[in-house]
Amino acid sequence: MTPSPASVKLWTGACVLVCLCGCAPWAGYSQKTLFPEDVDTIYLKMFDNRTFWRNMEYDLTDALAKRIEARTPYKIVSDPDSADTVMTGQITSVSQGVLMTDRDTGNSVEQELILRAVVSWKNYKTGALLADNETVVASASYSTALQQHEAYGSKLATNRLAVRIVELMENRW
Repeated sequence: MTPSPASVKLWTGACVLVCLCGCAPWAGYSQKTLFPEDVDTIYLKMFDNRTFWRNMEYDLTDALAKRIEARTPYKIVSDPDSADTVMTGQITSVSQGVLMTDRDTGNSVEQELILRAVVSWKNYKTGALLADNETVVASASYSTALQQHEAYGSKLATNRLAVRIVELMENRW
């Protein structure tokens, strides 16, 4: 059975319409940056630490500054008056959990460290909040059987948290 000319036209029109929708200028791929373009500099304040874990705020702020410089078009400045934006935050919780124990001894073999922070990012030019008390969470596991200790897990978690914060800086789709 051969299709009627009307059904062929209908199917051809539907295929063309589907193809054109995929090539629309508002859809598909773009070379445009993911980060806000009206920002050039960031003043990064030292994060507050609301936990009893010592020096984690230094590690997180350092990791975040390095990640911003490496992955974004922005520069970190030391003077808040010369910055376009300011980023502040606080580490709100650090928790640990046991992922695996040794069957014979009951000692933990693998543990997980979960780090939670709240981040704000304000544009000084417009007064707009680019991130308003956004909660960011990252975790890392470490194994005492592999001679990895709590300090290793802490460094890994702070680096992963810095990555998540930089992802938070991207424009919303």
